[in-house]
Amino acid sequence: MTPREPHDGPDSIRIVVADDHPIVRAGIVGLLETAPGIEVVGEAADGAEAVALAASERPDLVLMDLRMPGVDGASATASIVAAGGGTRVLVLTTYETDDHILAAIEAGASGYLLKAAPQAEILAGIRAVAAGETVLAPSIAAKLVSRVRADAASVAPPALSPREREVLVLVAEGRSNPEIAKALYIGEATVKTHLLHAFEKLGVNDRTRAVTRAMELGLL
Repeated sequence: MTPREPHDGPDSIRIVVADDHPIVRAGIVGLLETAPGIEVVGEAADGAEAVALAASERPDLVLMDLRMPGVDGASATASIVAAGGGTRVLVLTTYETDDHILAAIEAGASGYLLKAAPQAEILAGIRAVAAGETVLAPSIAAKLVSRVRADAASVAPPALSPREREVLVLVAEGRSNPEIAKALYIGEATVKTHLLHAFEKLGVNDRTRAVTRAMELGLL
């Protein structure tokens, strides 16, 4: 665990670099030290050191590798984010499998870049994350989109009863509750009950959103 002496201006982005490979870590530090407005305040060889440096140095950002001995990058990220000190984590790694990506994002990382990315992209990502943005390498973003779509496709839409569907069809036509009750030969209270059940199944709380959500799911 290596704290470093400050050498940049008061408004610089203060960074801890966490990577278990000394040569790789030195290369990252060398890149950052040549970039204006960035100050490396510590170096960590594993996740535990990264967590400790984040607590002691309170950097703006930790540049985090994922696979490290002992405490891995995802676990270290979760600890740093949970500490609530305002330090953000940008993952910089060679790994881009779905499991690695999701573990890092779920742990609270604000960005995920690959070490093979151009230096300008890495520096831009650091500045963006330090400014409060979320940054994902294009290949990572594509994987996440594909994963979300696959997960969404695997979830069966809610099952509306025939009567609930009839009520929503009439709502979509702009009918009021009294008009729906008259059309279906049921009481207004029953119409409201069917609507409330449909709202609950669709995860919405108003008539308009119920109709649009049912349409999105192919139920109408």
